[in-house]
Amino acid sequence: MHYISAEELTKSYGIQPLFQNISFNIEEGDKIAIVARNGTGKSTLMKILANKETADEGKLWINKEVDVVLFEQEPDLIEENTIADNIFFYNNPVINAIKEYESAIEKNNSENIARSLLKMDELDAWNFESKVKQILGRLNVHHLQQTVSTLSGGQKKRVALARTLIDIGFEHKHVLLLMDEPTNHLDVEMVEWLEHYLNKENITLMLVSHDRYFMDNVCNEIWEMEDGKLYFHKGDYENYLEKKAARIESTAATIDKARNLYRRELEWMRKQPKARTTKSKSRQDAFYDIERTAGMRIEDAQVQLQMKMNRLGGKVVEMKKVNKNFGNKKILQGFDYTFKKGERIGIIGKNGTGKSTFINILQGNEPADSGKINIGDTVIFGNYSQAGLEIKENLRVIEFVKNIAENFPLAKGGMISAAQFLQLFLFDPEKQYSYIASLSGGEKRRLHLLSILFRNPNFLILDEPTNDLDLPTLQVLENFLSEFPGCLIIVSHDRYFMDKLVDHLFVFEGEGIIRDFPGNYTQYRLEQKADKEVENATTEKTIKTEPIPKKSADKRLSFKDKREFELLAKEIETLTAEKQNITTQLNGASLPFEELRKLSERIAELTEILDEKELRWLELSELME
Repeated sequence: MHYISAEELTKSYGIQPLFQNISFNIEEGDKIAIVARNGTGKSTLMKILANKETADEGKLWINKEVDVVLFEQEPDLIEENTIADNIFFYNNPVINAIKEYESAIEKNNSENIARSLLKMDELDAWNFESKVKQILGRLNVHHLQQTVSTLSGGQKKRVALARTLIDIGFEHKHVLLLMDEPTNHLDVEMVEWLEHYLNKENITLMLVSHDRYFMDNVCNEIWEMEDGKLYFHKGDYENYLEKKAARIESTAATIDKARNLYRRELEWMRKQPKARTTKSKSRQDAFYDIERTAGMRIEDAQVQLQMKMNRLGGKVVEMKKVNKNFGNKKILQGFDYTFKKGERIGIIGKNGTGKSTFINILQGNEPADSGKINIGDTVIFGNYSQAGLEIKENLRVIEFVKNIAENFPLAKGGMISAAQFLQLFLFDPEKQYSYIASLSGGEKRRLHLLSILFRNPNFLILDEPTNDLDLPTLQVLENFLSEFPGCLIIVSHDRYFMDKLVDHLFVFEGEGIIRDFPGNYTQYRLEQKADKEVENATTEKTIKTEPIPKKSADKRLSFKDKREFELLAKEIETLTAEKQNITTQLNGASLPFEELRKLSERIAELTEILDEKELRWLELSELME
């Protein structure tokens, strides 16, 4: 089924064109990743497709049977409303029934639970409710009556993502899902689940993401936006890089040829008289085409920068028997480690296991409860945190960088200027004289990163450096860090980035336990999966050999089981009351024989039913513990 056709679309902001005369088609089942540097129109193009912006020129046709759903990088939530009100925003009987049911369960209101259960049954809403529960659980979205304004930025992003996935799963026969950086603020388990979900649901998709493994696992086509044009590449990210390299090589050859020809044609142009023949006029027109080609510049992210790092002595950082607690919560328990020059360590672990506290203690920004932290005299920390850039935004970009230093030292002698360093990190001369206030969020993150590197530290700590950075910038950063001779610590959920740069991992497992894993992120995940398969096989074997299986600690009630458990209590109460009433009658005044016989049969029947229901209630209640 044909979803979208675009012909000669053009969009500019002021005099700056984002893209010009681009044309494309989207078919049902396409999964497209858009790659471009920040500020070149990726998000704008998706907003045009979602009818949130309009193109300046060109034609856009969207199939009337297709719903376009946009997940934006900045969550569009109503702050004063609850999570539930933001997620279940449709005024639809099924959505309303699920919303009421979730609210009743969360508030543990038995009367409302009973009423909402009846509605759920009437509307046959259980299948969709099951999908809703899966999405909320996997994205760690709980406490639905909490007000959105009380959430962190990451929690808001996950709420917005949950809302989008629930939206496209409800009453949409044909949907084009547009996603702008969906993996920001997701841990690796969430990202892997999202990959599986998007593939399983057979969704037509267009996304912008810096997560290259995610792109490869979800998308089968990459569109590159560069110099206002759109280039199409079938296949994965590696294939895209190969095709781009070939294109750059071909373009470079064309430019070289044009420049050689340009010199000859320029000489001819200068010698020609004002009156020209038709033949010379066509040659003159061709000259201007050659001039445009000869003036082209190729901007490539393959930066190799041999930096002259501040000297790092033999002693870097020693941590001996370091302990740290917050109340009863253990963060570090007798941690011992001596950092060596040139080490590249990745830090992973669930939120709340102490990663940020560890980084602060390492730098001496936060005290340990006990133990020793010895920092070498020559160590200069460079800490790129998620806090972002905190400076006066009325400064120009070049002024901000020159306030740090005028030049950056190179290993083989010499310097590069602040302006040249900015250009290496994709700030062209025009952008360098822009005010910081006018930069996009991604450009500010790039400037923040650049400002850390430009200070020439010898112990770099990067906390989620890939969030909000475009892929061209990430290539620059990876190339820079691959040549970095000092110590490097990376906290990231970006599997590709970690695999490329770290040698081993500190795995924060909770309760103060930090495991030193000798490998990269992918190797760690493979070990985890292998361990889980062994555990599952062992569990399966145990179940087969034991006649009465023990309750599994990981067992959870399904939604139908939960509903059954809630109804059983009322049924047992009703049946017990009936049994007591019959018992009273049997023990009371004399009754006709026929009536006594019927009551006796009924009480025997009730006893059998109650035994079955009470046994089932006990089974379910154990699983509730």
